[in-house]
Amino acid sequence: MLFRIFIKNAIKLNNRFMIIVAIALVIISAFVMRLLEPETFPSLFDSFWWVMTTVTAVGYGDYFPVTVGGRIYAMFLYIAGIGLIGVVIGKFVDGFAEIKKRKEEGKMPYQGDNHIVIIGWSQKAAYAVSEIRDSDKCEIVIIDKLPKTPLTEDNIHYIQGDAAEEATLKKADIMKAKAVLVFSDDAIHDSLLADGKSLIIASSIERMSTDIHTTVEVMKEEHIKNFTHVQVDEFVLSHEAVSRMAVRSAFTKGISSVYSQLLSRGHGDNLYEIAVHPDWNTYREAFQDLLQQGATLVADGNRMDINRRLDEPISRDAKLFVICDKSVYEKISRQV
Repeated sequence: MLFRIFIKNAIKLNNRFMIIVAIALVIISAFVMRLLEPETFPSLFDSFWWVMTTVTAVGYGDYFPVTVGGRIYAMFLYIAGIGLIGVVIGKFVDGFAEIKKRKEEGKMPYQGDNHIVIIGWSQKAAYAVSEIRDSDKCEIVIIDKLPKTPLTEDNIHYIQGDAAEEATLKKADIMKAKAVLVFSDDAIHDSLLADGKSLIIASSIERMSTDIHTTVEVMKEEHIKNFTHVQVDEFVLSHEAVSRMAVRSAFTKGISSVYSQLLSRGHGDNLYEIAVHPDWNTYREAFQDLLQQGATLVADGNRMDINRRLDEPISRDAKLFVICDKSVYEKISRQV
């Protein structure tokens, strides 16, 4: 009966069964060889060492059986032990390969926090990933229905599934993320349907986490009012933003390069958020101090009228934005 159970499980190559049998074989063999040849193997560890070098086909030759019984058992290990250990090692290798395959296919859940989730893969999402990696070293989780991950970088994780479903968002550990970017589906050419899908996704995110900062790409500005019941933090107008930038550049030559610098941290001066210094009491003090360091204070939150509010008191929780290069920003950050 035991032999039949062994053969049945061995044929199926049951992982747990094979590992248990391999461990049992090594341990029992160590005791057997110690009993058969106590003079050759003075300690149990010596016999265990010989068994391990034998079944792994290493064979250092420092220990070897000299009696007939010991050699017969050694021949058994050559046939059964080496084959069994080889199968177990192969199982481990296959297991790692399967984990890698499942990760590339987006079937492995992500576990972490303070990451950024990108929903919807497109060329725009690819640019966003590049910008995030230039700006921050945080982990990035991409959610889409692609059969395989679009990127294989170390800090990028892929989740395959429908972002409107709670199970998919849980796999991305959405409740621990610091931000979510929802990109419009390029495969949907109708702007109403595309924004409708983004609205459903935003509603699902809001249902699971009200604190997460959510940015949604909207195809048409008039559709933004449909998101009023969902606490979306920011909207990005896709086609209209590009069109407006093109018109501005037509009337004011060179303005597009200014936009590019502010939108990307890849080159030139950029837009950074800084904390309020304890010594600043008014916007004028903050403006002058930052100006001396090589930065220009341009906004508090979404208000860009700093130059008309210089003598107003500055709030401790103000969200100040400055224009400067990276070295100046790092210097300011260390001070505040």
